Amino acid sequence: MFDKSISELHSLLHKKELSVSELVQSSFDRINSVENKVKAFMTLNEEGAMQAAKSLDDKLGTEDARGLLFGLPIGVKDNIVTKGLRTTAASQLLGNFEPLHNATVVERLQTAETVTVGKLNMDEFAMGSSNENSGFYATRNPWNTDYVPGGSSGGSAAAVAAGEVFFSLGSDTGGSIRQPAAFCGVVGLKPTYGRVSRFGLIAFASSLDQIGPITNTVEDNAYLLQTLAGHDKMDSTSANVDVPDYLSNLTGDVKGLRIAVPKEYLAEGVDEDVKNKVLAALKKLEELGATWEEVSLPHSKYAVATYYLLSSSEASANLARFDGVRYGVRAEADNLLDVYKKTRSEGFGEEVKRRIMLGTFALSSGYYDAYYKKAQKVRTLIKNDFEKVFEDYDVIIGPTTPTPAFKVGEKIDNPLTMYANDILTIPVNLAGVPAISVPCGLSDGLPVGLQIIGKHFDEKTVYRVAHAYEQATDHHKAKPEL
Repeated sequence: MFDKSISELHSLLHKKELSVSELVQSSFDRINSVENKVKAFMTLNEEGAMQAAKSLDDKLGTEDARGLLFGLPIGVKDNIVTKGLRTTAASQLLGNFEPLHNATVVERLQTAETVTVGKLNMDEFAMGSSNENSGFYATRNPWNTDYVPGGSSGGSAAAVAAGEVFFSLGSDTGGSIRQPAAFCGVVGLKPTYGRVSRFGLIAFASSLDQIGPITNTVEDNAYLLQTLAGHDKMDSTSANVDVPDYLSNLTGDVKGLRIAVPKEYLAEGVDEDVKNKVLAALKKLEELGATWEEVSLPHSKYAVATYYLLSSSEASANLARFDGVRYGVRAEADNLLDVYKKTRSEGFGEEVKRRIMLGTFALSSGYYDAYYKKAQKVRTLIKNDFEKVFEDYDVIIGPTTPTPAFKVGEKIDNPLTMYANDILTIPVNLAGVPAISVPCGLSDGLPVGLQIIGKHFDEKTVYRVAHAYEQATDHHKAKPEL
């Protein structure tokens, strides 16, 4: 069942050759058979999902069942709030939190009549690159369970790769959709900042966070973005720009397309096999009629330091609301100040504490100008680098990550090595532009991701290039054997 595309499933449902209940049940059957190895889910919604599926079965064959995503099961990252369904952000601090409202993206999916099967594991408050920072348990890579699935949307990518759901929602602050998509051999898009509403996303770094889709194919990804994108009056950072028809651009034609390849993205530190896979992908696009040239994004080398200063500063402000008073777990103490201290000390994990401390320091009196303000200026330089390249080129292409997935436990004790893993994805968030990761081969049995970066609000060109490459290769057809 899970080798079928959204359009194929839509056709089966429309012809009544398949019921929504059968489809949702097949998702839970798969979860029951592999979840003990993968551990992608934080909370399952079996009763609610089967109830929703039964009511959708009554609409099959009618005009009401014509939506692109009608009746399809989906997993939602656990930092996106879902009314009445536990949402923990993978933190012990929110272990008992049941939201009173839905995120806008969840509302849009419900309007499209998808079925939410559960909430997906992640790094706590989206802080991490391996899913090992979850406050509950680590998710494993379906290709080899000794390896990490990436983070912070590790559960979202692993669930799709393992065939537990057809697609999922993730969030991307510095690569947290694209990096796990690359590690798990699936398709993950970070839309332009402001393209998809952030209302109902538990904030990590508000100027960087963006919700996006994780799917098996580029076409499926475009279907999902078509539903998610658009202005939202509940989100002050939501962009009031037109949403084009993404599917009409999936033509397979890239003739005359100009591709920029930053020399910094294929420099020292990038695995030789990864580099060769990317060069082979560029050769394939050349055969399809595109041209590529090497360019420079000179300020990329400052991206990691800039990102961790800015994101940690925003996190220290955003996470101040988790104090044990309004919602979440509350520690017992004799006075209010001790309630705050004890709740945060016991509730937050080590990585979250580390980033709060770093951010609070960067924002403190005497250090604000030296660190935070300077990082904002460098962010502008990084954004300008992209804009300059996009004056002459349609897309920028490079690897999604410097290496394939690494082993569980390999980098967890060295935060700086872990942070450097996002070196190729972070600049995209700092610039606010869209980028997608698509599979481009295997290295020692583990997937490698190709990153395609576009201009602001030009997801349609990103999809066009990704789809043309996908159709010309078979990498997306490779599946893990669990």
